[in-house]
Amino acid sequence: MCGIIGFTGLKQAAPILLEGLARMEYRGYDSAGVAVVSAGSPAQIRLEKVSGKVAGLYEKTENGAAFPGTCGIGHTRWATHGAPTDFNAHPHLSQSGLFAVAHNGIIENFVPLKKELLAKGYTFKSQTDTEVVAQLLEDNYNGDFQQTVEKVLSLIDGSYAFAILCREDPQTIFAVKKNSPLILGQGDGFNLFASDVTALVEHTRDVVYMEDGQYAKVTPDSIELFAEDGSPLPLAVTRVTLSVSAAEKGGYEHFMMKEIMEQPEAVERALTPRLKNNEIVLDGFSLTKEDLAHFHKIIITACGSAYYAGLAGKYAIEKLCGLPVDVQLASELRYSDIPIDDHCLLIAVSQSGETADTLAAVKECKAKGAKVLAIVNVVESAIAKQADHVLYTWAGPEVAVATTKGYTTQLAVLYLFAVYAAHVLGRLDDAAYAGLIGELRQLPEAVRSALKLDCEMEDLAPHFKDAEHVFFLGRNTDSALAMEGALKLKEISYIHAEAYAAGELKHGTIALIDKGTPVAAVCTNEALLEKSLSNVIEVWARGADVTAFVPAGLPGSEQVRDYAARIVEVPHLRGIFASIAAVVPLQLLAYHVAKLRGCSIDKPKNLAKSVTVE
Repeated sequence: MCGIIGFTGLKQAAPILLEGLARMEYRGYDSAGVAVVSAGSPAQIRLEKVSGKVAGLYEKTENGAAFPGTCGIGHTRWATHGAPTDFNAHPHLSQSGLFAVAHNGIIENFVPLKKELLAKGYTFKSQTDTEVVAQLLEDNYNGDFQQTVEKVLSLIDGSYAFAILCREDPQTIFAVKKNSPLILGQGDGFNLFASDVTALVEHTRDVVYMEDGQYAKVTPDSIELFAEDGSPLPLAVTRVTLSVSAAEKGGYEHFMMKEIMEQPEAVERALTPRLKNNEIVLDGFSLTKEDLAHFHKIIITACGSAYYAGLAGKYAIEKLCGLPVDVQLASELRYSDIPIDDHCLLIAVSQSGETADTLAAVKECKAKGAKVLAIVNVVESAIAKQADHVLYTWAGPEVAVATTKGYTTQLAVLYLFAVYAAHVLGRLDDAAYAGLIGELRQLPEAVRSALKLDCEMEDLAPHFKDAEHVFFLGRNTDSALAMEGALKLKEISYIHAEAYAAGELKHGTIALIDKGTPVAAVCTNEALLEKSLSNVIEVWARGADVTAFVPAGLPGSEQVRDYAARIVEVPHLRGIFASIAAVVPLQLLAYHVAKLRGCSIDKPKNLAKSVTVE
């Protein structure tokens, strides 16, 4: 779910809302809508929504002219709850039309809240979690807009940014932030806010970046900021100097870097709503102990980076669940004769959910009796529709062709599934289960810590810039991680990079190592550190220029320093979970090498974001 905008002032709101939504289109979305409080007595909230592009809203509202009124909100939606339809698009009205709400994020407890509202006679037009908030506002309304907002915020759990209208207070909008961005903009005779500064800079350069737990009362004449407990806060106004194009990238030079930096929040979205009271609760997922015990093997199928995420996930599933896991390239699986029947669970991984080879493999395996679990980012995508079960990554849109947060969220969901399935199968006692959940909770912060290596990776990039060949080495989980690191480097810097299981060096690959050959040795799996060190020594002895990636503070890792020209210390995580943080410096290294080489980073040559042809 992507973009929110709100405006209140002396000008007609709808054209400004539409313009703001158009400015945020680059973020990706599947539907859009606007709600405006119409002039007159009594005031009414008028609503227009479309599945598809903002252009459809321009057409339906006659470029905004058909929607009079000076106070309104708009939204571009990236579907999480419910298909991308007109009904599910935002904003949502309460039952009598008293309130309108636009929302980014996820309401974790919307199911019990919805049951309570249904029992009171409320009806729902959408499948979304957001409509629950609109109905709660109406159910708790006491004539005071602000008190009602505060009451509803005390009832909901989750991550969110809200824009809220009330027809009985027709010039006021409430903006609420928790784990989803909102930026307030100060104007002369108007005020506005949005989830992206690009929607503001055409109207004002004076902005306030809201912090988590804050909410704002926005009127044409003032912006009042409040803490979660209702106490007033001062406005810390910042002057924005970014151009619109720079603002779209959050001030970063490329979308890829912006998306690398978004990974902690993306991983948190993938995990946190599903970790409740020391339990894993998977939405829309119904595989029971009997179902899981029925499977004799698991096949993971995917393409590109999703395939490498599957390889990393394989180790966690096998170790925790005790089930054999076979990872297959979808382009190969669809034409293979691998024995597949109803004792097989197929896990199909795809960012877009439209990858042609993966979709074809899903259809082939279903025809042979396999059950299908899809791990995808896009709600109601083709693979999601084909699957028996779906776990969404909630990564949000990716603009850069080379995936970053798509990969890490896929890996997070695979880890989540591994722990969940192991617990359901009875392979974890309560202490082990609680311990693993605790480790899953630490993953977003570990990714955040890994981002601190950015400057170090920028300094490291010149050592790889002019290489003709680069080799990535690793064992076990590190082997899968090395493959993703090599792919990142070659797809955006155009340097030939290969990844090898480090133990295979002596079976031929070591013949390629000459004096000065750059080697990235991934040594994050602490159980295999000694074995990985022996491979580092092998390439060092032949003159390789070794950069080793080792866990910070891991006992024994200091031995690697004697044989590596450079050491990169990555956040220290349990072996089966280590890849999710350790991949970050590999992404950053590829980015900085490509930048030094003057490559087209966001749109590498010959590549497309979603491969929908064979």
